[in-house]
Parts: sequence; C-alpha cells; structure tokens
Amino acid sequence: MKGTIHIKQELCKGCSLCMEFCPKGSISLSKKLNLKGYFLAEFDDKKGCTGCATCALMCPEIAIEVYRG
Repeated sequence: MKGTIHIKQELCKGCSLCMEFCPKGSISLSKKLNLKGYFLAEFDDKKGCTGCATCALMCPEIAIEVYRG
C-alpha cells in the first residue's frame, strides 16, 4: 500500500465525488450517518490506495486527508 486516507466524518456530505474519481475504487458510501444526517464515505484499506490524492482534490468539503508512505 502506498497510501491511506482519513475522512472527517462531520464534514463529509456523501456527495460521492471521491468515490467516482478513486482509481482503486477504495471509497464507498457507508450505511452510517453523521450528525448532520448524511451518509458517509468510507475507505476500504483492503483495496489499497495509490496516494494520488485525487479524492482529496475532488472533495468540495475538504473532508479527506491523504497520507503517503
């Protein structure tokens, strides 16, 4: 694995832009709701992460942090 991501749950609005642009398909919509009532995006570390940070760039809420290494 080249990277990992952290999704800030209270900022995520479940817009799915990160899911559409993830080259590994590692982000999906969970069944959990945040305090604002939005379904959250969640990262599946089994599918891996390239560390490309496209998900973070696409996120309009700046809810994703990418860690490389």
